[in-house]
Amino acid sequence: MIRIISDSTADFTAAEAKELGLKIVPMRTHFGSEEFVDGVDLTPLQFYEKLIESDVLPTTSQPSPAEFESAMAEALEEADEVVVITISAELSGTYQSAMIAAGSFDGRVRVVDSRSASIGEQILVRLALRLAAEGLTAAELEARLLSERGHIRVLALLDTLEYLKRGGRISATVAFAGGVLAIKPVITINDGSVAMVGKARGSKNGGNLLNQLVERHGVDFSKPYMLGYTGLSDALLMKYAADSEALWRAHAEELPVSAIGGVIGTHAGPGGVAVAFFGLK
Repeated sequence: MIRIISDSTADFTAAEAKELGLKIVPMRTHFGSEEFVDGVDLTPLQFYEKLIESDVLPTTSQPSPAEFESAMAEALEEADEVVVITISAELSGTYQSAMIAAGSFDGRVRVVDSRSASIGEQILVRLALRLAAEGLTAAELEARLLSERGHIRVLALLDTLEYLKRGGRISATVAFAGGVLAIKPVITINDGSVAMVGKARGSKNGGNLLNQLVERHGVDFSKPYMLGYTGLSDALLMKYAADSEALWRAHAEELPVSAIGGVIGTHAGPGGVAVAFFGLK
């Protein structure tokens, strides 16, 4: 039997993790001198309330090797092997913490860098859970995930350039001009890092651009996929889902939705909509 462990940046709710038998090792988010444990005393809704009110961007800190070691030991009490899936090593030191902890268990723990985050990481975890249920060994599962992670596509349409400016990813001049022109950027996770892939003028054109990028990659509907949103409400995501129905209608009876937490939300800001899927190309 294999148990799967992930970190809280995969944005599973506590109820989802319990239902799936998934163990979550939480990150910590800092707003100034305040520290919060993700998913324990800071929900995505609370995160965005604080993000909107705060004048400075929050920071995150990865779980320690000791926290991972404790989670691994607990999982191995009821499983033969453990596979840990983490946020991209380009975005956090979480993978390194997990690797250090895994060294204490004589090869019974495998650690996989998702090369993604948030709902991109989540769909890899969901694939791992599916494959583990099919009876793969930890070594087989690790090899499969390393192969599949390169097909993950994460695309997000942002409502504002403000938080990219705050994070130093664009200049204040570009952000100001973009605000005047109602520019809506589209970001992705490329080679494990957040990058801008396009921008459009106005929400309608932004939604069209997002759809074009999804269509360019093609969606493998045989594997997990997910929609996500940033902010206090999923209203913009519901509008996007309705407007892009032609992309999904023939393949999915319903579209799974997740709130996107702080790691991506810090750069995206509220009002963003995102898609994560395994691409066909």
